Amino acid sequence: MGASLFEIIFFIGFTVIIASILILDLGVFEKENKVVTMKNAAISTSAWVLLAILFFVFIYFHGEKIHGVNDYDALNEIALKYHKGTDYKAMGLSYEEALQKYRSQMSLEYITGYLIEYSLSIDNIFVMILIFSSFGINRKFYKRVLMWGVLGAIVMRFIFIFLSSALIQEYEWILYIFGAFLVYTGVMMFVRRNEEESVKTTDNTLVKLFAKIIPISRDIDDDTFFKRIDGKLHMTILFVCLLVIEFSDLIFAVDSIPAIFSVTQDPFVVFFSNIFAILGLRSLFFLVSNIMDKFRFLKIGLAVLLTFIGIKMLTVEWLHKIGFEIYHSLIIIVSILFVSILSSVLIPEKNKDIKRVE
Repeated sequence: MGASLFEIIFFIGFTVIIASILILDLGVFEKENKVVTMKNAAISTSAWVLLAILFFVFIYFHGEKIHGVNDYDALNEIALKYHKGTDYKAMGLSYEEALQKYRSQMSLEYITGYLIEYSLSIDNIFVMILIFSSFGINRKFYKRVLMWGVLGAIVMRFIFIFLSSALIQEYEWILYIFGAFLVYTGVMMFVRRNEEESVKTTDNTLVKLFAKIIPISRDIDDDTFFKRIDGKLHMTILFVCLLVIEFSDLIFAVDSIPAIFSVTQDPFVVFFSNIFAILGLRSLFFLVSNIMDKFRFLKIGLAVLLTFIGIKMLTVEWLHKIGFEIYHSLIIIVSILFVSILSSVLIPEKNKDIKRVE
């Protein structure tokens, strides 16, 4: 069953509102390139987190409106569609009891998915720092590249999430493939936690493909993505950097999106939690880029997080039988992140120079 008319209308309304806020935050109308200060980054990050929390509150009190639910039959149908075996009528619940249970579960799914995506985004930020450094991009141009990077990430996630949801609805066993992949990713992240990370720049497959169509200009003195040299169109290093960031984000999404599907199979919840985390990524980049090396155990925490989520997906039926609920996942995820960050603060790494983003 495809999306209902109400779901489409809600989605369009959500997109328009978020796009309006995004235009203000990204500073589309600000012509001058300026380095984003820690203060501005903190304000912007706080604003996006607050907005995500407000959406959590909306879901807690009116979550059923996302799917246009207005009677018991519609509520039960949605619950059965996205939560296998959840039959409120068979449980003997009244409509009000079922509605409250659905809202509570949906809001927990959203905030858990948001927390997963937001925490994994920190690892993605480190890769972005490496990419900017590899290309020698001036920090005053970061904002422009990240602006288009965020917009591209939103489009890619929309396609990835709803395509994955359609496949899962048709072939539920795909979740087990996702689970195995996440366990493998988590284990490999732990094994390679001390290896020096590197990124491909001009050797990137996507860059090579574009370079066959449009030649590359080595000029990095302005913020343009394209320029004409001797009458011929060239793409600049800034655009090449954007391509590599988009490619790395696509690889990152292969980890993060299946992780959220371990929490819920509702594509709208997955999308909303994903988007709110991604929208704050740009400001979060400027906020944490200079202090990331202080969180020495965060990589281990993320590795454990991915492994836990993968195991959860592989053992979902058994966990359901023993009464494992979404709030249990939320508690475990928060605990993993808290322990990794607290350990980093209490046991700082000695004799290591902190590299700052200049």
